[in-house]
Amino acid sequence: MFKNALTLSPSEKAQLIDKLISTLDKPDKEIDELWAKEAEDRIDAYDQGKLKAVSLEKVLQKYR
Repeated sequence: MFKNALTLSPSEKAQLIDKLISTLDKPDKEIDELWAKEAEDRIDAYDQGKLKAVSLEKVLQKYR
């Protein structure tokens, strides 16, 4: 199967990869709801001054 995949064109490989990944990443309503609540809680904490924001530039500098 792998040898056959190697003979595919780059476009066909990309399509195959996309289809394979989509079979692994099924939406989970419960997890989505938990992340939505977490996001809301973080926004509320930021609005109340309980959470500080860090600029994207500072984050990127840390990992360069």
